Amino acid sequence: MAKLCDTADLTDVQREMLATIRTFVDEQILPVANELEHRDEYPTDIVAALKEMGVFGLTIAEEYGGLGESLLTYALVVEELSRGWMSVSGIVNTHFIVAYLLAQHGTDEQKAEYLPRLAVGELTGAFSLSEPALGSDVAAITTTARPDGDDYVINGQKMWLTNGGTSSLVAVLVRTPLGHDKPHQNLTTFLLEKTPGFGEVAPGLTIPGKIEKMGYKGVDTTELLFDGFRIGAEQILGGEPGRGFYQMMDGVEVGRVNVAARGVGVALRAFELGVAYAQQRETFGKPIAQHQAVLFRIAEMGTKVEAAHQMVVRAARIKDAGQRNDLEAGMAKYLASEYCRDVVEDSFRIHGGYGFAKDFEIERLYRETPMLLIGEGTADIQRMIIGRRLLEDYAQ
Repeated sequence: MAKLCDTADLTDVQREMLATIRTFVDEQILPVANELEHRDEYPTDIVAALKEMGVFGLTIAEEYGGLGESLLTYALVVEELSRGWMSVSGIVNTHFIVAYLLAQHGTDEQKAEYLPRLAVGELTGAFSLSEPALGSDVAAITTTARPDGDDYVINGQKMWLTNGGTSSLVAVLVRTPLGHDKPHQNLTTFLLEKTPGFGEVAPGLTIPGKIEKMGYKGVDTTELLFDGFRIGAEQILGGEPGRGFYQMMDGVEVGRVNVAARGVGVALRAFELGVAYAQQRETFGKPIAQHQAVLFRIAEMGTKVEAAHQMVVRAARIKDAGQRNDLEAGMAKYLASEYCRDVVEDSFRIHGGYGFAKDFEIERLYRETPMLLIGEGTADIQRMIIGRRLLEDYAQ
C-alpha cells in the first residue's frame, strides 16, 4: 500500500537511490538531528557520508565524475534529507546550485576545473545574491567589481550566504560598470575560490562569523565583506560580464524547486510525528486520533503534504524536459512552504504542551519552518511571479 509522497513512474535506479537515502536518514540523521541542532553544530560526519554516497555529485554529468541524475531525482532526495533535518538539505542545495550554474553557463575550462572537484566534495559550493539593504530587489545590487588591468577589484557587502564559512567555491553576483541602461544588465557572476573558515579567508575577503538564527541551525549563514578583493577576469562565469542576472535567476528557479522539496520533507516528518503521537496519546478513554477534531487535522495534514509533493514533482519534470518552469517552480515553492507551516502547526497542536518542549522533535520543526517562507524569494514575491506569468498565459 502506497504512503504519502510515493512518486509514480520512477526508474529502478531512482527507487533504489531513494530507499538508500531514506534508510540513511532513519539510521544516521534522525537519531542525532535534535542534539546537533540544539548545539548549532555543523553535521561533519553526515556531510562526509553524503559525499561518499555520491550525493554531492548527484546532478553533475558522468563525464565530470558525477551521477548524472535529473532535477526530479535531486528534489526527491531533498525531500528525504529534509525529513531528517532541513539543515542537511541546505548544505547540499547551495552546492547543487553552483554545480548547476557551472554546467549550464560555465566555459569549458571552468567546467573542467570545478565540476570534478564539486562532484566528489573536494570543493563545497555556495552562492551569494543578497545584500543588507537589498531584500527581493536583486537588480539593485551595490557591491561592485571594477576592472583594473587583467583583474577586477570587488568592494561591498553581501548577506545571508548559506555555507559561507564551510564553502570553498562561491558564485557571487556583483555590479560591473558596463554602462547598460537597465540595471540588471550590468550584473556579473564571479566564481570565487576561497579557504573554508572565518575571518580573512583571502586578501580583501572577510567572513566575520555565523549569523545567529532561531532555526535552520547547523548550517552556517554569514556575510561576505569585500575590501579591495582582486579576482581574475577568467573567473567570470561563462567568461562574459553582464550575464549574471540571467544566470542567477536560472539557478534560483531550480533553487525554488529545492525549497519546495524541503517544505514537503519537513511537512512529511511533522505529519509522521503527529499521526504517531495521536495514536499513542489517550484522553477521555481513547487515543486522541479517534476524536473528530484531531482526525480532521490529520486529514488536512496528509492532503497538504501530498498536494505539495505533486507540485514539486511537476515543476521538476518540466525543468528536466528543458522547458521554462518559473510558473510551476513559483507555485510549488509558494504552496509547499505555506502548507509546511500549516502542517507543522497542526502537528504542534496535536502534541499539546509537549510540542513546546525541546525534547520533542516537533519543537525543532516549528522553528525551522519560517525559513521556508522567505528562502529563495518570499511568498509575496512568488505570488507576483505566479500572477504575472498567468497574465502572460491568459492575455486578452
